Amino acid sequence: MASEAVATRDVNFKGKACAIKAFVAEPRGAETHPVVIVVQEWWGLNDHIRDVAQRFAGEGYFAIAPDLYSRQGHKVASDANTAGQLMSGLKKEDGLADLQSTVAWIRAQASTKSSKIGVIGFCMGGSYALALPCESKEISAAAPFYGEIPSSDTLKHLNCPVFYAYGENDGWIQMKDVDRLADELKKVGKKGEVKIYKGCSHGFFNDTRSDVYRAAEAKDAWSHSLKLFRENLK
Repeated sequence: MASEAVATRDVNFKGKACAIKAFVAEPRGAETHPVVIVVQEWWGLNDHIRDVAQRFAGEGYFAIAPDLYSRQGHKVASDANTAGQLMSGLKKEDGLADLQSTVAWIRAQASTKSSKIGVIGFCMGGSYALALPCESKEISAAAPFYGEIPSSDTLKHLNCPVFYAYGENDGWIQMKDVDRLADELKKVGKKGEVKIYKGCSHGFFNDTRSDVYRAAEAKDAWSHSLKLFRENLK
């Protein structure tokens, strides 16, 4: 829930294929703030993602969570089969296009037109949170959580520092690719940290999922993300 110091609202803006719906959480007051784009898991723009955006607003950020299923009717899944179908129905280039439209909307707002922008994402959103700064020079920091690792050729174009969070027992993302990311960051001279959380599974940050949530490790990953954004956005 939003605190008295945080204002929330839903917005709609033009995307490449349709109107994009997004959830905005921001500190109350007219002053400008750095921006964090929060990218959803495969479940959709659900209450958990809205809560993460509100947590960032409580830390002094203008947070926006675009609905990457806007093209599919703003659906939200509660079971893995439906979530998998929704994710499969979203082409990577379409998701990236909608995130670029989100950046364009941010730049069109008086309070954020000159703000630095960071991105964080989880699961499917983690994949986009690492891919977006390889395409856009507008992104000043990225915190992908257990997302797919782009090709080495793509990572050469990474434009910002990264904090990548990964659970040791992740059944989706392979350790060899996580190791490759760490190697590539060093090879191309990009500032970044890859942190592997022992005993954690895919989705360990999601406090609405008792089957995978790990409170201590989630708190640590949150602290690392805040540090990344504080150093590069504020």
